[in-house]
Amino acid sequence: MDRGVPKEEDLARMRADGVGYVVGTPKSLLDRMAPGLTDRPWENVHEGMRVKLVEQAGELYVLAQSQDRRKKENAMRRRRLKTLLHGLNRLKRTCRQRDRLIGKVAVLRKEAGRAARFVRLRLPRPDEPVNRKTFVCTFDRAAWREALQRDGSYILRAWIPWGDWPKDMNRQAPTLWAWYMQLVQVEEAFRTLKSDLDLRPIFHQVEPRVEAHILVAFLGYCLSATLRAKLRASAPGLTARETLASLGAIQMVDVELPTTDGRVLVLPRYTEPEAEQEMLLEKLGLSLPAQPPPRIRTGQLTEPTPRIGAEPSPELPGTDVDL
Repeated sequence: MDRGVPKEEDLARMRADGVGYVVGTPKSLLDRMAPGLTDRPWENVHEGMRVKLVEQAGELYVLAQSQDRRKKENAMRRRRLKTLLHGLNRLKRTCRQRDRLIGKVAVLRKEAGRAARFVRLRLPRPDEPVNRKTFVCTFDRAAWREALQRDGSYILRAWIPWGDWPKDMNRQAPTLWAWYMQLVQVEEAFRTLKSDLDLRPIFHQVEPRVEAHILVAFLGYCLSATLRAKLRASAPGLTARETLASLGAIQMVDVELPTTDGRVLVLPRYTEPEAEQEMLLEKLGLSLPAQPPPRIRTGQLTEPTPRIGAEPSPELPGTDVDL
């Protein structure tokens, strides 16, 4: 479960019923768990991802740390802090009205989010002028460095029935992390259904049509899951969404060539795949079908004067005839 979903009484009832759980926790829990986690060894899940485990009050706590997530969160934190500091320095130079200054500072702090807590402000009192002595900004470097170190880390809280628990101590923390990653897979499934397959909104008025819509969307998700499984074996660096976007550039076009008798020769052709698309098709074990046969469009044909005793033409004006 994601953090914020279960209440404490829900978790207690699950433990009493023998139901195991893995749930995310607020990052503020790191302060309380830090002493117990300091001396624990790290276990590598894969490159750039490591975990460690500690047991407290009958529950298990896993500290997970991702290097990629740390880099991303560090960059976001630095960008917000930079915007806040530049805005405060600009106010020091240009703003001389106290009420206007306080309003603009409030806007800057709101936009900075959690990055605002690293900058302490001394605002001018009502009886003071606005200058660099009454409007002072102080940067908390120690708290900033500590926050950068904690970026990319999160804690999982778990209770597992011992029958389902691995006996190898070195596999306990990675096992809990892998179980929690199922939540990511569930969220990805919902994202695929809602975004890629356009399951919502549903505008049908009759229940059978709603059920049919959901069935088609589910079958589409099954195809998406199948594609993801094939990619995992042959091209693990690609996602199903990226693959469909790349192969979607192969288009079907109709080349129309007029003939001398007023008809139109229609050549349906798909565009030739580029090198990247050919590589994808090869990795997936797929091949494009043969080009469709040409057709003749008779809509512009002037009907000849029928001869006495002649059989009528089977072709109707305005139709395509396969050759």
